[in-house]
Amino acid sequence: MVNQKRKSFNKSDLTKAVYKRYKELNRTQAKRVVQCIFNSITSALSEHKRVEIRGFGTFGLKSHDARTGKNPQTGESIHIKAKNLPFFRVGKLKKDIHTDSLE
Repeated sequence: MVNQKRKSFNKSDLTKAVYKRYKELNRTQAKRVVQCIFNSITSALSEHKRVEIRGFGTFGLKSHDARTGKNPQTGESIHIKAKNLPFFRVGKLKKDIHTDSLE
């Protein structure tokens, strides 16, 4: 594996990509479109709904039961509450994306 820094692609990069792709939108409108997508996903997850974007992936919640754990500093037993945590499962991406291209 080649040791190189990977540049991340963040929300602002996504907004720029939407702006460049859809010339009829100004930067503010592109930002609103991206924010609307994130808000919609967040809202659906808060209602315990699954969000499936075909060919890209699925957002969902995983339920974790309450359990007893240990404080690593003191060794004392502690109660850990039940919780739901978001997850993302990758779908079938385009064939031009290969795992060896990430190395």
